[in-house]
Amino acid sequence: MKIAETVTFGGSGLDRAAQLRDQTEELRVQSDARTILLWRGKPMIAADAVVRLSLDHPAMADAATDLIFLGREDGAPVFAADLSGWTPQGLDPSTLDGFLDPSEQQHPALPDAHFAELRAIMTRLTARDAELAATAKAVMGWHETHRFCARCGAESKLAMGGWQRDCAACGGHHFPRTDPVVIMLITHGNSVLVGRSPGWPDGMYSLLAGFVEPGETIEAAVRREVFEESGVRVGAVTYLSSQPWPFPASLMFGCAGVALTTDLNIDPLEIEDALWVTREDMALAFSGEHPKILPARKGAIAHFLLEAWLADRLD
Repeated sequence: MKIAETVTFGGSGLDRAAQLRDQTEELRVQSDARTILLWRGKPMIAADAVVRLSLDHPAMADAATDLIFLGREDGAPVFAADLSGWTPQGLDPSTLDGFLDPSEQQHPALPDAHFAELRAIMTRLTARDAELAATAKAVMGWHETHRFCARCGAESKLAMGGWQRDCAACGGHHFPRTDPVVIMLITHGNSVLVGRSPGWPDGMYSLLAGFVEPGETIEAAVRREVFEESGVRVGAVTYLSSQPWPFPASLMFGCAGVALTTDLNIDPLEIEDALWVTREDMALAFSGEHPKILPARKGAIAHFLLEAWLADRLD
């Protein structure tokens, strides 16, 4: 396995068993079937592991009827159940706001476990648990925002183990969306280009990123986005790694690009600030010793790419 496949949410080799998605009802009654639980996109964990329950566990009384079929582990079917309809006792909605939700919720049927923000725990999970949680979060998020047929407006229904929505009114079929995003390690000599968005924690900088537009190659998107956000022209572009990013539905294409210019002309509608940072200063930021710069969040592909760049391991 290339180092590129060790990015968070990648590399677990989950058997998605797509050929069984039309057999969900039969799979649900298997004695070895298990499910993971999510509440408002937050997976339930215990001791830094995603909790797996039998489908007749008491907590399932609060779950939505429809389950998402995630695949098979050691031949046993694994589902995801949504408990978003359940309201934790004493819930304070104000704690759910912000860059990262620090609150945790406990279900009375599972006092030793809790629901936690995926971005906060993603680096503590095994590759398999991270892939299961990210997949479940992404698919559930799609169902939440795509209840109605995009062709005729009628309410559609979940089908194929959660990997499809069917419209009885017009016969339309709809499938989970994934938005392609380029994220760029743009270098010039010994320096790398980083930026920050409004609302980020003070001092946090990351790699520039943006959505790929229809009719556009990944390479063209890299050059366009970097120029739009920072005014920097980019020449050669190469692909490095990818990462599913279920916040809410992106697939990040990590690329390297060589800057042809270095003058910065920031678009304030896109980013708040941009900097050229030397390898030495970025190393200080990663060690927590830089006086002004914090690195990208650990677990995000930006952190992964910058760490690989510092180690001279962009493979």
